[in-house]
Amino acid sequence: MKLRGRGIAKGIATGRALISKQRISLLGAIDPVTGLIIDPALELCGASIANRILIFPGGKGSTVGSYVLYQLKMHGKSPCALVNRRADTIVAVGAIIAEIPAVDSLEIDPIEGDLIADGAEVLVNGTEGYIELP
Repeated sequence: MKLRGRGIAKGIATGRALISKQRISLLGAIDPVTGLIIDPALELCGASIANRILIFPGGKGSTVGSYVLYQLKMHGKSPCALVNRRADTIVAVGAIIAEIPAVDSLEIDPIEGDLIADGAEVLVNGTEGYIELP
């Protein structure tokens, strides 16, 4: 199944979905060296975003969060792609500078319901603005 949306950052990646129903503050919620979610207020606290397709509503907080995505990439612990309901500037800039494919505004909400199971394989095409599910 192919879901069309808006490409935010160019590139194509395939990986296992990691889904959060909560907005994530990239600065302070994710350890930029290990890729672990460290904010105890988040449902995914303790999970690793490394090499996953991180699906979440959007970012929040400091503009420094963009550089957290870049640091994660430099340490080899970044998500392989990002999918948002609506990407905010922090997530968009971070994805672009870290060269992490990103898509938002899909025709069907990827977070609500059972459309995508946590751990399911997902292809993200940030260049053409879609995701594909097996």
